[in-house]
Parts: sequence; C-alpha cells; structure tokens
Amino acid sequence: MTQPTLILRGVAKSFTLHQQQGTKIPVFERLDLEVAGSECVVLRGASGSGKSTVLRLVHGNYKALAGEILLNHDGQWLDLLTATPRQIMEVRRLTMGYVSQFLRVIPRVPALEIVAEPLRRRGVPAGTARDRAAALLARLNVPEPLWSLSPMTFSGGEQQRVNVAHGFIADYPLLLLDEPTASLDADNRRVVVELILEARARGCAMLGIFHDQEVRDAVGTRDFDVAEARAAA
Repeated sequence: MTQPTLILRGVAKSFTLHQQQGTKIPVFERLDLEVAGSECVVLRGASGSGKSTVLRLVHGNYKALAGEILLNHDGQWLDLLTATPRQIMEVRRLTMGYVSQFLRVIPRVPALEIVAEPLRRRGVPAGTARDRAAALLARLNVPEPLWSLSPMTFSGGEQQRVNVAHGFIADYPLLLLDEPTASLDADNRRVVVELILEARARGCAMLGIFHDQEVRDAVGTRDFDVAEARAAA
C-alpha cells in the first residue's frame, strides 16, 4: 500500500438526544482506518451501523469526541478535529471532494455553474471551468437544454448526475462517496463507475458507501466493516 492519504485513529463519536432526557447513543468508541491513494475503501455494515457518520466526520459535518482524523493536505498532515473553520474550507477547496446522496444548491443557479464552481474556487478561468463542466454533464447524459436551468426542478436522477459532476470535476486527492449511483439507471451507473476507476488510476483515495452490489464489486479495492470495527473496539 502507498502512503495513506487519510488516517482515522482512535475516533470516538456519540449522539446526545437533548429532547429525550439527554440520552446518549454511542456510535464509535475507537475507530481506526487508513485510506491510501488509488484505493476505494467500501464502508460496509447494516443500516444504522455508522457508515454515513464516518463520512460526515471526515468531511467535518460532525465533530468527533476524541481521536485524530489526519489528512495529507498540501503536503502536510492536518488533524481535521482541531482544524479551524478556515482550514476546513481550504481542505474542501483543494483536497477533499464529497458526493452526497442529495444535491444541495442555491436556488436559481444554473446547473452548469454549479458543476463549474469547484474549479472556479481554485482559480480556473470561467470559460475553461464551464467547458469542463459542459463536457462532464454531457458525459453523464444531462440534456444540454437543462444546463442553463436550476437543478431544483430536475428529476432525482438528473439532480444526482449534477451532484456527481460537481464532485468529480476537480482532481481531489480524497473523495468521499455516499451512494453516488443512487437514483441512476444502468447506463449512468456505468459512467459513474468509469469516473471512479479513472480517479483511482490517477491516485485519488476514496472512501464510499455503495448499496449496489455490482457497483461495489466494480470499484472497491477493499471493504471496511463498520459494525465489526465497533464490536472490536
């Protein structure tokens, strides 16, 4: 295995239900995981085992109670648990992409601009960013008449293809994938598989959830069973 891009070490997480007498629900007591370049590690486990929680901890949407989440960012190790909000934003600009299950966008912003936005934040000229966004939308079979429209009105499958294009347009060293083929037909699932394999070939490290067995078998390099990790801690 090459040098890790992402290291989770001794990560602990629980949720407190403040409206139910402060009941605490433990998720992890000590989670350890490494992901290297060109790997696609598949998170396994039953519903409620904590797969999505792992992704949200890495992305910074959730805060762990203890441990380290170390990311190789701009040639240096950064602990995402102690990083400042400014550092997290910089990580998301340069190092870490995220394809979630649901597209969250600003109303009235055209699909083409949404897909181009990660490149624009990196300083890529507007015309170049839009050209690359158009090529990716075309590859994902999003009809050209829709590119100038807000995806708020799109079907679930069309929104997901915009979501995938937004996540894959920049060459991030780390990609988090939360069911990227959800709501997609067979043809578009194949395109997403191709994008994942191409990202792996260029050295991208990926951590993902895939409920589609065929997709999981096609893109995964190894499994990480979240439930087993919880039981072993």
